[in-house]
Formats: sequence, C-alpha cells, structure tokens
Amino acid sequence: MKRDYYEVLGVSRSASLDEIKKAYRKIAKENHPDVKPGDKEAEERFKEATEAYAVLSDPEKRAKYDQYGHAGVDFNGQGGFGGFGDFSDFADIGLGDIFEMFFGGGMGTGFRRQGPSRGADLRYDLTITLKEAAFGAKKEIEIPLTTTCQACGGSGAAPGTNPRTCSQCGGTGQIRTVQRTPFGQLATTRTCNVCNGEGTIISTPCSKCQGRGKVRERKRIQVNIPAGSEEGLSLRFSGKGEAGERGGPPGDLYVVLNIEPDDFFERRGNDIYCEIPITFVQAALGAEISVPTLHGEVKMQIPEGTQTSKVFRIKGKGVPYRRGGGCGDQHVRVIVVTPTKLTERQKELLREFGRITPADQQMGKKTFWDRLKENVKDAIG
Repeated sequence: MKRDYYEVLGVSRSASLDEIKKAYRKIAKENHPDVKPGDKEAEERFKEATEAYAVLSDPEKRAKYDQYGHAGVDFNGQGGFGGFGDFSDFADIGLGDIFEMFFGGGMGTGFRRQGPSRGADLRYDLTITLKEAAFGAKKEIEIPLTTTCQACGGSGAAPGTNPRTCSQCGGTGQIRTVQRTPFGQLATTRTCNVCNGEGTIISTPCSKCQGRGKVRERKRIQVNIPAGSEEGLSLRFSGKGEAGERGGPPGDLYVVLNIEPDDFFERRGNDIYCEIPITFVQAALGAEISVPTLHGEVKMQIPEGTQTSKVFRIKGKGVPYRRGGGCGDQHVRVIVVTPTKLTERQKELLREFGRITPADQQMGKKTFWDRLKENVKDAIG
C-alpha cells in the first residue's frame, strides 16, 4: 500500500504550494543518492517524496488525488504517471539540479563559480608575554601561504603564451542540458569535462607553478602589537591571506594574541594583582618595602599592625588602556610569614613578648567600629 502523499511530505491537506515545495526540497536534499550513495532506504524515501511532489504540485492532479486518492492519479496501474514510479526518469537528476528546479541558475553537482573570487583568510596564533601585551612590541612571524605566481602573473600559462578559451563550453566552464521529467522541462548545469570548469585550457603550463597560477611559499610579516592588548585580540592584516582565484584579490591574515601566564603578576582587565611576603616584624612595626611592578620597582609603605592578606593599591601601575587615558592599578596582597628555626634567644624573647602582651592585643582584636572604619577606608582608597 502506498502512503498518503501528504503524509509522505509531512504537510497538511490544506498546505500551500510553497509549503509543499519547501517540504519536498528538505526531504530531497537529505535523501538524494548524491548525498547518501548506496543507501537504498534513502533512495526509496527520495523516490516516494518525488512522486508525491509531482502530484501535489500540480493543481489538476492534486484535485483528482484529493477526490479519488491514488486511484485518481494511477493512470497505467504501475504506480505513477507513465511508469514514473520506477524512478527511471529521475535516475540522472543531481542534487544541484534540485536547487536549479526551485531557484534557477546553474548549481549542478559539478558547479564551479566562474570569474574572480577572493582568496581565503588565514589565522595565526601568536603567543606573547604579559609585558609585551602591556607596553606593545614588534614581532616578526613567518606564515606558509599560497601566493600568485610571479612568473606567469597567475594565468598558469608559460611566459609568452596565454590560456585559450575552451571550445566545448565556450569559456563558461559549464555544460547546460535540458531533459524531460514529470515536472516538465528541467535545465541542468554540469561542470565541463574538458576544461574542468575553468573555461580555459592551458596548452603550455608555467614551469614554476605547473599551470596552477599559484605557488606555495613562506612569508615573513612584521606584527606591531599595540600597548594594552588583551587576550584573544585579533589583528587584521588586509591582503595578507591566500591568493585569490582567477585574478581575484587575496584574503586577509588575522593574528590572534595569546598572553602566556606570568609567574608573579596576574592580570584582571587593566589591573594587576600580586602577593608580597613580609616578616612578622615588618607587619607589627611597619616598614617600607620594594614592590615589583610592570613599570619597575616602587616603594610601598607598610603601616604598623598590618594583618596578613591585607591588600594595598598602587595607582597607575597596571596595564595601559589600549585607547589611551592612563593605566590600571596594581593591587598588592601582603602575606605575613611566620619565622621558623628560631634560636633559643629568639624563642626567649618571644616568650617574654607573650607574657607582657595581652592575648587580645596579640591577636589584633578590634572592635566592630574599628573594623568598619578600616573597611570604609579600603573602599575609598
């Protein structure tokens, strides 16, 4: 038993012609033998959908089908119109021909775009240091790419000769034929088998590029990294990509920046974060210490009574803003280091310190208001 044609295409009985076309086009693209060669089930689905479309896309045949079902359109008892059910009329229809049937214009299975076409874009991942990203740098990279052959100017023909127009296709690169199908006249376009779709034939190929018109080589390119560059920043170099086809312009080169992690600094946006160890004495009595920054060493004051993990901000010592306007800040977290391997004299002095110092003072105990004032001070810098 044949399935209902509407069920085959997955549309309602009130579907418009556009809906029927869209449904058939989807099934045909997914199940065409060019897409699934050797898949008998896919071929059967394609045949079934094509038969359903042949009926439902024709107003007169659709009306008879709606009234009498398959009996109304099975004129010869063979399952379709004039033996259409055996798929013989569609054996040579390519996937690209289905596009042409709906859209027109050459999109045959061997279709090749004629005329100049732009070359492909290239991507190069460049790893740089944090300092190079912060202050900018000049780097030279080497990339493999296809360029236009200078010996023949991209024609592929030996110097002093020129490609000749293909007599088989007249220079179009395509052979257009018309075949009769249940849809009516169906024009198909296929790649010319004489010139392979190029439209021209090279009798004497260029010895440098062997007739391809392009050569593979390695090129050195100077890359200027702007100050304040971020991870993943893409730098575009117009015309530095692959050579175009048939005289078309070259593509572009995109250099994507990867910033390698730093052992000391951590970057967050345009701010820099780091940790600095300080001694118990420096934390208790206060001290001036040297702090490394991207801009060089700077002096930073540690106030007395500083607790471990306290964060200090050094203004303007972060990463420059890429579009100007100064730099971010550097945030320094101090870590109080507990001394180890003390001498007996040192231990004696610490015990004496413990005896004469109240426990809450040793712990740095503060009132709620003391902590609140400190938090407000940190917040406003």
